Amino acid sequence: MIKIIQLSLLLFLIAPASAQTCVKENEEQIKDLIISSFDDIFSDMDTEKLEKYYSDDFLLLENGEVWDMDIITSYMNRAKAQGAQPERINSFDFIEIKIWDKMAWVAYRNKAIFKKDDKVVNEMNWLESATAVFTENGWKLQMLHSTLIQDEQQ
Repeated sequence: MIKIIQLSLLLFLIAPASAQTCVKENEEQIKDLIISSFDDIFSDMDTEKLEKYYSDDFLLLENGEVWDMDIITSYMNRAKAQGAQPERINSFDFIEIKIWDKMAWVAYRNKAIFKKDDKVVNEMNWLESATAVFTENGWKLQMLHSTLIQDEQQ
């Protein structure tokens, strides 16, 4: 009987620590999903990576417009057709991440610095939120909501 009580106590103490580790791992995966998706898709303009990071029903809500995968692909193809684009360097300040089972949302600040010939030619800042779903291929973004922060609000 004492062995059962000791085993139960041990499991009671280990389970919360294991759950906290799992939450932290998922939070890091969500952060990496955001960072990598912006680097691969918006910095590298790689439309082939859309399916890696976005669910099939992904929507981007961009300053009052609704963009689906076709619109994003078309936008990027037009940008690439214009020739060499400035280098885009992204940075993120994560505000909060919430995870429930196979669903997550994240709020963060997104800053992009644009350089051409090693000179900064533009800087943009957004306040963004995203939802992600856990699939058989890992976490994928399902929705991204982006609000441009105007200069006078920074």
